[in-house]
Amino acid sequence: MKVLNLYACLGGNRLLWDSCEVTAVELDPELARMYEERFPNDQVIVADAHQYLLDHYKEFDFIWSSPPCPTHSRARFWASKGMPEKVKPVFPDMKLWQEIIFLENFFEGKWVVENVTPYYKPLIAPSQEINKHLFWSNFTIPGLETRRQEHFDKVEDGEKFHSVDLSSYKGDQRKDKIVRNMVEYELGKHIFDLARGIYEHNNQKQGDLFSQ
Repeated sequence: MKVLNLYACLGGNRLLWDSCEVTAVELDPELARMYEERFPNDQVIVADAHQYLLDHYKEFDFIWSSPPCPTHSRARFWASKGMPEKVKPVFPDMKLWQEIIFLENFFEGKWVVENVTPYYKPLIAPSQEINKHLFWSNFTIPGLETRRQEHFDKVEDGEKFHSVDLSSYKGDQRKDKIVRNMVEYELGKHIFDLARGIYEHNNQKQGDLFSQ
């Protein structure tokens, strides 16, 4: 199965995926470098994930997208209300909704879009809410009990939780922000296995049809 992993970061969602061919897209060159070291068999591309989706969506069987979440988050909203001199109000980044609408109407494979629970009523109803994150998809995602992701007081706690090492990261993003934004790998595997099961079932049905 050919998989497109957009806004890949360090591949928190991807850690336990197997038997697949993954293309990961990440704009931060440092995170892309570290992702490639972590998953040397994946194709890693430093690019704008939003544009890459538009240009290459037909090449894949399953697409996972985790667009940037700060402009939608409740934490930033509360900060901008309480400390506007430090945290300025901003428009929500509408790429999130663009990608959901685009995948829903143009992509023929299975897809999931993940983001935080926003400070406003979601413009499109989510498929599932798990561990304070919303997941939109074109297949059913049954609930999964995972280790709830709490606020990490130390970057080291987040690194241990996600099985990553940020000591070599030289980019501009805060390390605590990086680990907070990562998806639990158990949850990533659960969703991936559901998509792969549907993909394999559909291929088997198609094979049976042609063998008759």
